[in-house]
Amino acid sequence: MKKLTTSVLIIALTSSVINVSAQKKGNDTLTTQNIGEIVVTGALGIKKKQDAITGSTALVKTEELTKAGNPNAVQALTGKVSGLQINLPNNSVNGQATINLRGQRSLTGDNGALIVIDGAPSTAAIFQQLPPDVIESVNVYKGQQGSALYGERGANGVIVVTTRKGTKSDKLQFTLTSNIDASSVYKLPIIQKKYGQGVPGALFSPGPTTLLGGSAWIPYENTSWGPLYSDPTIGGKDMIIGTPDANGQFVRGKYSPRDNHFADFFKTGILYQNGLSMNVGGSDAYAFFSINRTQNDFVVDKDRLTRNNILFKAGKKLGKFRIDGTFNLIDQQTSETNSNLYATLLQTPSNVDIRAFSKPDLEHYFTTYANNPYWTIDNVRYNNKSTTFSGIFNAEYTFNDHISLSYLGNVLSISGLGESYNNGYKFGKVFADSGTDYDGQSFLSFAHTNIESNYFKSVSRRFNYYGDLMLNFNYKLTDDIAMKLNIGNNIRDDSFTVATVGGINLQIPGFYHINNVGNPSSFSDLQNTQTRLRSIAGFANLDLSYKDYLFLNSTFRIEKSSVLATRPTYTDDLNIKAYPYYSVGVSFVPTKAFESLKGGILNYAKITASYTKVGSTAAINPYATDEVTGLIPSGFPMNFSSYLINRNPTNPNIKPEFTNTKEASLQLGFFNDRITLEGAVFSSGVTDLITNFSSSSASGISTLRDNLGNATNKGFEVDLGLTPIRTQDFEWNLRASYSTYTSEVTDLRNGVDEIPLLAYNNPNVGVYIKKGEEYPLIKGTKYQRDDQGRIVVGSNGMPLATSNFEVLGKVTPDYILGFSTSFRYKGFRLSGTADYRTGNSFVAFTKSTLAFTGALEQSADFDRSKGYVVPNSVQNVGTAANPVYVANTTAALGANYNGAVTYFSETGNFDSVGEEFVIDGSAFKIREIALSYTLPKSVLSSTFVNSLTFGVYARNPFAWYAKSNRNFADPETASNSGTINQRPGQATGIGGPNAYGIAFTGQYPSTRTFGVSMSASF
Repeated sequence: MKKLTTSVLIIALTSSVINVSAQKKGNDTLTTQNIGEIVVTGALGIKKKQDAITGSTALVKTEELTKAGNPNAVQALTGKVSGLQINLPNNSVNGQATINLRGQRSLTGDNGALIVIDGAPSTAAIFQQLPPDVIESVNVYKGQQGSALYGERGANGVIVVTTRKGTKSDKLQFTLTSNIDASSVYKLPIIQKKYGQGVPGALFSPGPTTLLGGSAWIPYENTSWGPLYSDPTIGGKDMIIGTPDANGQFVRGKYSPRDNHFADFFKTGILYQNGLSMNVGGSDAYAFFSINRTQNDFVVDKDRLTRNNILFKAGKKLGKFRIDGTFNLIDQQTSETNSNLYATLLQTPSNVDIRAFSKPDLEHYFTTYANNPYWTIDNVRYNNKSTTFSGIFNAEYTFNDHISLSYLGNVLSISGLGESYNNGYKFGKVFADSGTDYDGQSFLSFAHTNIESNYFKSVSRRFNYYGDLMLNFNYKLTDDIAMKLNIGNNIRDDSFTVATVGGINLQIPGFYHINNVGNPSSFSDLQNTQTRLRSIAGFANLDLSYKDYLFLNSTFRIEKSSVLATRPTYTDDLNIKAYPYYSVGVSFVPTKAFESLKGGILNYAKITASYTKVGSTAAINPYATDEVTGLIPSGFPMNFSSYLINRNPTNPNIKPEFTNTKEASLQLGFFNDRITLEGAVFSSGVTDLITNFSSSSASGISTLRDNLGNATNKGFEVDLGLTPIRTQDFEWNLRASYSTYTSEVTDLRNGVDEIPLLAYNNPNVGVYIKKGEEYPLIKGTKYQRDDQGRIVVGSNGMPLATSNFEVLGKVTPDYILGFSTSFRYKGFRLSGTADYRTGNSFVAFTKSTLAFTGALEQSADFDRSKGYVVPNSVQNVGTAANPVYVANTTAALGANYNGAVTYFSETGNFDSVGEEFVIDGSAFKIREIALSYTLPKSVLSSTFVNSLTFGVYARNPFAWYAKSNRNFADPETASNSGTINQRPGQATGIGGPNAYGIAFTGQYPSTRTFGVSMSASF
């Protein structure tokens, strides 16, 4: 893969230079705007020319977000910006992507970039709910110099989203868009197809009268430890499968493997997107109105999403006063089942057609050891409704040509209603008169338990207010020196409340109401909280320019946050310490300073350097430093309330995590920007890292959250742009990027050497933070090997493992390569986007599940009847001090079928070595392919239609994983969302937003999508 991508870059660069050379004399009929003159929106809505930006940025326009019909604007950014890593950890009907710029800085706090929409801080969830076609541009400020004005909220970079607004034309214009997508599951686990349903050492009547190779076909087994499909006694013959239905009838099927049988459960998902927008304007006013509707019928039956989005923007200038307003209303409803049904589905032997059990009957299924997923779909649901309102008010009064006063206020209100229910089931059917071993037994005979019905309802409301008041100065100090100064005040007030009720034992089936709950849960056991977070800050922004080629930007912000409030005495007085954040950056444009540099080759050059200090309190929860009320324990004797000391407190003197960043960048344009080259290098020192660490049990405290260490975050990015051909009718563009970064813990205090984020036994593996290493790390037990790399086994044939956890990999990639290309020929446009990530690893619990069920390829690449001899293994016939290794021929746990089954399926054997489940996370993905055609204006000249475009596209059509990843999981799903369902060990560790690197079995496989689009304006 490395050789391939390198070769592609070399060929592209060589051919582009040749083409530019051939065409630069007079054939370039199109002109482009000087990149340095483009005006972009920065922090706090301050607009600047690109020349004056003193940090590394990337601008993504609407057409880049909408060309492949992605309903999620965040996912549409994937592969388009160097240094920006977007993952989709949970591929559900409403999957939420994570947004990370330039790696990890915080250990346990949120590393996500700040999202700013139309000048006001927002959330990644709202960004993902915005229809991409209402977005005008996305400006990604990768470094902290561009986000320092946001203080502690801007510690991880900022993404500034600007929505569309009306044009200056006084003619009313309409745009209609419509997309239809079809999605299907992709990259399902690759399994063995040599052995089918059954177990060793058991027989079922009616069936074979003898064991076949030491195993027997059992129709109700959830494992593939049965006889060979090729055994003539049973192979290809019509057999009963599962339990009989209510009429005593059995499903029958051939004892032979089915191709891609997991996919039989999923359907084709259909997504509809429709939007209508209107805009109008004039010289001093504008208005824009958009209404969009998205309907997603997911690949899992009955999982659905419906979203309506209304956006209205308007502005008017009245003399020296200008007012702008934005109104955005998002109404969304989702209905989902429990994604852990996928873990159940993975237990299906390859001879079973799961669709034969599509009736939601728990007592009619292919196995007695798992729940029918079709029953789960109908009876276990999570229904959520949210209404988001965002109102942004901008006002500016211009006193004269040099001084103005502006105010931005934003009200964000999110109300949520969540309901979940499980209808429950009591197994009572006793099988009879079937003539099989089922007779006289029920599901309860096979270690099944009754399912308790339940119902829970939660009502939540989030209300955020954000306000910026700024006094703005704009002066020419001399003929050559210009100054812009912004001085202001910022307030933030966020509140959240949630009330939950519910319990178990529904009295009337199908009636979902708290009054129908027979055994309500205690309020103290449910989420019933109310929080409020406030901050106040003063800030200043200074921009100086010299002769339009030398620019200096400096920012200062001093901020107080209520999360740092302490109460030193038993009074109402609070101490809140203020912390300063600041930055300084310079930008120099040599091609403007020295005209002689500009010529036929170099047309643009820009150099920047900056230093920034920002802090973050994201790892500190509200009220954590001021626990005056203690905790009310549940189950206190005699139901009396009492106070209980918090055994996991936060140090009341905790400080923010501070990041000091140095950054330099270079931007070059050659041959009239036919070749562009951008590079940036950065180095950050993070001090006062916040995390939990274990305390002495004698203190009565389990863990203490405090400042515990330091870290570094370093890296660089390179972006190459090529336009080999550009004429009136044809244009070809190529873009490639390379980004790499490392985050390393340099110090951990209080004698701590490492901290577990998540750790498990069986398999013995986890995600850790370790002093002197990159983070997050994957650690676990390893196979003991000789000097030739062969696995050392004991006298019983069992592999020997290390007693301590060792480093097995890291979660973050070594580097990310991004590729994109586009062709335009008259009205046709063809484009594609891809990326490649390597050097990262993840833990695949799916592999453990497949090993348990006997579906793992590794469990069938030998003759099971002779037991399992660890491949390329040796035994030590010498001593520990002087080992002598000989080839191993001893089967682990016995040279028979039962020994092989025990090795792979029983806890503590195959599962005991963490190394086995750490998978190479390298992946190359084609993210988007899109083709569109715009009708010539001459065709539409006699109609009321101004433009008409049709398109076809594909999202995630192809993906290639590392050899060790047998489609166990998409590496992007390795995050802390999801639930471990199948046989994992007990999890320990501090968890948190950065506890990722684990791909759970409760996460759906990835999907690929093909669609058609239409856009018309009139």
